[in-house]
Amino acid sequence: MTATTKTVSRPRVSLNLPRRVAELIAYATRVVTDLTGNEALPSPTPTLAVIVAAINALVAAQSAALARAAGAVTVRNEKRDALVTLLRQLAACVQAAADAAPENAASLIESTGMTVRKVPPGVKRTFSVVQGQVSGSVTVQAAVTSRRAAYDWEYSTDGGKTWTAAPTTLQSRTTVSGLGAGTAAQFRYRVATKGGAGDWSQPTSFLVK
Repeated sequence: MTATTKTVSRPRVSLNLPRRVAELIAYATRVVTDLTGNEALPSPTPTLAVIVAAINALVAAQSAALARAAGAVTVRNEKRDALVTLLRQLAACVQAAADAAPENAASLIESTGMTVRKVPPGVKRTFSVVQGQVSGSVTVQAAVTSRRAAYDWEYSTDGGKTWTAAPTTLQSRTTVSGLGAGTAAQFRYRVATKGGAGDWSQPTSFLVK
């Protein structure tokens, strides 16, 4: 018996930060405008005041750089990096709000001036669960994501109320043992890269023999 499920991807924030300073300033300003009075995210972190201060600092630094003041380019680059860091922190805050409201996640993200990351059509990520070689064990396997990815695994024997972690692996498959014959269990996984851990997959149910 084999159980297979398709991972459902949640809407993810895409910043699409411009490279040019003037365009970055315009982008950040638009995000602040869209977040001002936004009921979906009334108290963003960092605060809009902090973002505005960083924008103004970059505007001043850019003016000095264009005037070719001594050392101005270095300062401008520092102010640009500071604003980018704040925008990335803000994107994480928007993502957390979107994850908390999955039914409206995409529209919430777009209401902040940010965009939803596009998923290439036809890409399917499967997760299979099969009976192991010994009684009370199962083998779970996910699609290979990256050669530098790690895979976190969890299983539940109480309908998803609580989850038990299995050892993290560098391969896209692992064996879970000691479940007991006749156990109705659920399994899930997530992929972790240097950029952080992704979302947990949808649980897959399996009757262990």
